Amino acid sequence: MKTTGLNFRHLYFFRMVAAEGSVTRAADRLGLAIQTVSTQIAALEQSIGKSLLTQQGRRLVPTEAGRVALTYAEQIFQLGDRMQEALEEVDAGKIRLTVGISDSMPKLIAAHYLQAALPPDTPVRLVCTEGEFDALLAELALHKLDVVLTDRPVRASASLKVFSHLLGESEMQLFGVRALARKYGKDFPESLNGAPILLPTRNTALRGRIDAWLLEQGVRPDVVGEFEDSAMLNTFGRSGMGLFFAPAALAEDMLEQFGALPVGPASELQEQFYAISSERRISHPVVEAMLSISQR
Repeated sequence: MKTTGLNFRHLYFFRMVAAEGSVTRAADRLGLAIQTVSTQIAALEQSIGKSLLTQQGRRLVPTEAGRVALTYAEQIFQLGDRMQEALEEVDAGKIRLTVGISDSMPKLIAAHYLQAALPPDTPVRLVCTEGEFDALLAELALHKLDVVLTDRPVRASASLKVFSHLLGESEMQLFGVRALARKYGKDFPESLNGAPILLPTRNTALRGRIDAWLLEQGVRPDVVGEFEDSAMLNTFGRSGMGLFFAPAALAEDMLEQFGALPVGPASELQEQFYAISSERRISHPVVEAMLSISQR
């Protein structure tokens, strides 16, 4: 089996040439002689036994092996940047908190839990990533995230060692811009028959509960939009496209940020909020604070 001693200096030169599409332009950017850059690329190709660049017209482009190498090179240098940032944060006495927020989680609710848990006298570097539920769980399992905030618990799985912690829940309310709130606020909820409404997509935890609530009320609104991302849904709600559900606890925020007024209550409809951790015993101080606040 062939092994190589990968030289990161060589890898850096390869990454630069691939980005510039030319040894000459890469050498100019680096302030080095063309021969120096060419020698570094040749040394890398010799060490791994594969050609990484090929001429295509006037540009140098990665070969198939080069594209694979470039993918890993990007990851390596990104990790190096993160390591440098982490070391600087240690020197500054900062706590780093990496949070995944699922698409369907109301961003204002996520911000509320995070802000309430941040220590007042310790500097924190907060890094938030938004994404799909399953993708964030994978990142959490690989310890790339400290915690995931979402609107549903994780299903029990022997292969996925993550755990759900209920942060809280809120009654839902229907909101709309002023004109829609005026029009459909009377005779609620019967007024919802034929009313334009924006809903979460069917793969979200809340959608099934909303459908059941509408069925119980005996109303059939006109679904004019479906969104996986709650922030996108609220944005279209602000445009007046349709009515939309949001936690009743956010009524003031809905008015201030989206110009939306309550149309009617849906107290039977509850949305729950969870923190998902990768360990049963929480060790990150900010995550511990978040859970302790929610349990009061």
